[in-house]
Amino acid sequence: MSEVDSFNSKGGLDVEDNSYEIFRLSAVDGADKLPYSLKVLLENLLRTEDGTNVTKEHIEALGHWDPTADPNTEIQYTPARVVMQDFTGVPCIVDLATMREAMKDLGGDPAKINPLSPAELVIDHSVIADSFGTPESFERNVDLEYQRNGERYQFLRWGQTAFDDFKVVPPGTGIVHQVNIEYLARTVFTREIETTNGTVTRAYPDTCVGTDSHTTMVNGLGVLGWGVGGIEAEAAMLGQPVSMLIPRVVGFKLTGEIPAGATATDVVLTITEMLRKHGVVGKFVEFYGDGVAAVPLANRATIGNMSPEFGSTAAIFPIDEVTLDYLSLTGRSDEQVKLVEAYAKEQGMWHDPSREVAYSEYLELDLSTVVPSIAGPKRPQDRIALTDAKTTFARDLLNYVTADDEAELESFPASDAPAQHTNGRPHKPTPVTLADGTKTEIDHGAVTIAAITSCTNTSNPSVMIAAALVAKKAVERGLNRKPWVKTTLAPGSQVVTNYYDKSGLTPYLEKLGFNLVGYGCTTCIGNSGPLPEEISKAVNDADLAATAVLSGNRNFEGRINPDVKMNYLASPPLVIAYALAGTMDFDFEADALGTDSDGKPVYLQDIWPTPEEVQATIDETIDRGMFTKDYADVFTGDERWRSLPTPEGKLFEWSDESTYVRKAPFFDGMTKEPQPVEDISGARVLAKLGDSVTTDHISPAGSFKPSTPAGKYLLDHGIERKDFNSYGSRRGNHEVMIRGSFANIRLQNQLLDGVQGGFTRDFTVEGGPQNTIFDASEHYQEAGIPLVVLGGKEYGSGSSRDWAAKGTVLLGVRAVIAESFERIHRSNLIGMGVLPLEFPAGESQTSLGLDGTETFDISGVTVMNEGDTPETVHVTATGSDGVVAEFDAPVRIDTPGEAEYYRNGGILQYVLRSLAK
Repeated sequence: MSEVDSFNSKGGLDVEDNSYEIFRLSAVDGADKLPYSLKVLLENLLRTEDGTNVTKEHIEALGHWDPTADPNTEIQYTPARVVMQDFTGVPCIVDLATMREAMKDLGGDPAKINPLSPAELVIDHSVIADSFGTPESFERNVDLEYQRNGERYQFLRWGQTAFDDFKVVPPGTGIVHQVNIEYLARTVFTREIETTNGTVTRAYPDTCVGTDSHTTMVNGLGVLGWGVGGIEAEAAMLGQPVSMLIPRVVGFKLTGEIPAGATATDVVLTITEMLRKHGVVGKFVEFYGDGVAAVPLANRATIGNMSPEFGSTAAIFPIDEVTLDYLSLTGRSDEQVKLVEAYAKEQGMWHDPSREVAYSEYLELDLSTVVPSIAGPKRPQDRIALTDAKTTFARDLLNYVTADDEAELESFPASDAPAQHTNGRPHKPTPVTLADGTKTEIDHGAVTIAAITSCTNTSNPSVMIAAALVAKKAVERGLNRKPWVKTTLAPGSQVVTNYYDKSGLTPYLEKLGFNLVGYGCTTCIGNSGPLPEEISKAVNDADLAATAVLSGNRNFEGRINPDVKMNYLASPPLVIAYALAGTMDFDFEADALGTDSDGKPVYLQDIWPTPEEVQATIDETIDRGMFTKDYADVFTGDERWRSLPTPEGKLFEWSDESTYVRKAPFFDGMTKEPQPVEDISGARVLAKLGDSVTTDHISPAGSFKPSTPAGKYLLDHGIERKDFNSYGSRRGNHEVMIRGSFANIRLQNQLLDGVQGGFTRDFTVEGGPQNTIFDASEHYQEAGIPLVVLGGKEYGSGSSRDWAAKGTVLLGVRAVIAESFERIHRSNLIGMGVLPLEFPAGESQTSLGLDGTETFDISGVTVMNEGDTPETVHVTATGSDGVVAEFDAPVRIDTPGEAEYYRNGGILQYVLRSLAK
């Protein structure tokens, strides 16, 4: 533990009968004018100053931060803890287990591979909504979850015993981000520290990195945290600081109050649209102004959660009375709440609207202008006012129907004009006979999934109670969901079920088919489960553009369900409304949801609760006892969890028969010293991609078919189709994941015309015939041919999915050239030794005349062997006709730390070599 304290900032803080050691920000000139988020970073540097990684100059640079300057100062940020979910956590523990063996092979001590920062993993991504609409759905889905994932869960139980300071929250507890804000987050962290003067209790801001991009939800609680790839999280667990540039901070002023009829979801969709349009990738967003005090904590968490959707690193609210009230409500001790208040006020981190703070950029939203909204059909930032939903759907539908469907359309207006009437869009009425004998009909736009799911909204009582009240009023008026709609309810924690039961609203939700299906991230991650067989068959036979409406944060192509083409984000009460409507071709102002017992039409406004009704229900039903009871034994789990056999030993015994957990290949043949960096010569294009390619396109999380390379692999290993599970659940097995890389069913590889999915042209064969990306990659690697990927704007947006980078490197890709990168994926590529390059400003694949059939040479990379990081490298693309395109590509290795990772072939290799020395 370093004792360097250049600013004499170390001091004491007494809170009633307890004494804490703190590092006072007031010791640094300029600290009082910093935004809240940068004060958190400043304290982090003061506390970790060692004269080498963190120096006096770093601290002064942050104290003298120029809000108008572009980021140019690298700092080393050390988060207090790491939080994970199981999809991303399992490969993390696989890597750490493999690193122990690699450490042994390098002659080091395997015990050094152990978390130095507290690490907590919540199993929440494995439950699939197979069963729905019945009282038995929850138990049935949990049983299936254990049947499918018992092997993974045993591995995690081993990790819990093999690694110190690593805890696992068992299945069926809640979504990681909601568990984080309701229980794991401290807001002010404390830890016993051994110093030269003895043991002290040190207090400092709670900070975290998480292996889920929506870790930013905890920003609503004043906790600075954001999503990183699993490889960065592993490095953080092993004591490696996060290398970053001091960021620009966008000040977002909130004024006014949310109007009746609008919800927190509508607010966040509006903010997402604004910030994505403004451009906040790589920046912090911080909320300020008099309106902040009027924003409930749950709404703050909802806004923070969507930070990845608008692209910022974090979206944080400062500490105030609202923070304290929430900490107290959710069962934090009185001692902890008092410490948070005292610490925040002592450090100038308490929200004071009158305090002068300079921001890099400014935006403002008057909350009273927010209107009910949805977003879709494939991006969270594409907000649609609810009043325009029907006409916008009709216009967008043309992008999802076949030429035959369009030919049936008469006098449809131009694509940039709204449809004027119901017949102004393609129709394909398709008869369906349901399992119970009901005969009905579905068409393009049929809502086949209506899901109250995901971390974004299920932490927020205002929208969850509103949804239940809509259900109650609908049932009382004699309405029901349409028979073709798969309805699911997956709350973020058991507390939601408690207040639904206490308020008497559960029966109304169940009457509409919104039975509990699990406590986890279901539909939003792709775990929606299959549609009823007869619906699925009708959709596929007629090639219908079916839709899903979900209260989540992600609606990317191919993510939600393979049968569903168009996906819309909406508030929980609107999810209920769309289940009643049954179609996106619906105008909630003009169209009736049905008729009541008296034959009177019932409109959405007739069953929409007032803000007063919602608040009264919240006040009557939610109390502190719910939280203290549900989190009393959060790490214990049910009998199923406790009865799982637990492997023992510090080294894991890998099984060659396992199709879930395999020893990672990333350290095979690793030497004590890194091999020299080489230029790239004779590379071929594996995939030529467009704008907004997400990590879901690169490494999908959902289900896959037997005909895919991953499906064939499992069939060859004796796994039946019903036991395939999902890509996400198989992330502990690199053999499945490499075959699933670039395998999203909606991927558009521009090397092929009109073909969707994981396919490319294989130029190892004359004429470059079509092949799967995996099989083509195998051929290229056998021939010793390196690969590149070409992309457009916002390459790698979406989830902080380390396998999007891991799969890329295992396919043999050495560089990705794109117009721009999203923060996390760019970092992940470097962390796996893949070179991220950008086209020159104003240039693109199209402007440079690249069609993807060229051979690429990239020179200038080798200067990194001399300790330099080139600003650009020279790219030469030679076509088969001899035509050459040349350009200088900016190198997106942004910090010296990232350069070290790249030189070592990846961040984990760098950490492993450092520990071995």
